Amino acid sequence: MNRAQARAWIDAYGNAWRAKDASGAASLFTEDAVYKSHPFREPNVARDGITEYWTRATQDQSDLELSFGEPIVEGDHVVVEWWAAMTADGDEVTLPGALILTFTDDGLCKQLREYWHLEPGRHKPFEGWGL
Repeated sequence: MNRAQARAWIDAYGNAWRAKDASGAASLFTEDAVYKSHPFREPNVARDGITEYWTRATQDQSDLELSFGEPIVEGDHVVVEWWAAMTADGDEVTLPGALILTFTDDGLCKQLREYWHLEPGRHKPFEGWGL
């Protein structure tokens, strides 16, 4: 995995999020991928599990403003910050987070671990974010 490949995957992931395209998001993962959306939640497993999670997670989101920082690439691992401001369940929220990704040689993600924080209101990223 190189930086350009990582950026292309992240861009596709972001586009799927913006479009609420659960099947498009799932297509970025291996058939048996493990998607851990939060440290205290059970993982979503395989493309079907990822599709189900994404359908639930994005259904009440609107007015999404989404940005990704510069990915850090080390072998088959990529880490990237993200910053989302949106309306979720009728409330304005900001959701900053980070993805820790592991890829196969063919560029599909086989494991995703996600860490995030939900903050009321819309907030811009802090200075130096995403570097």
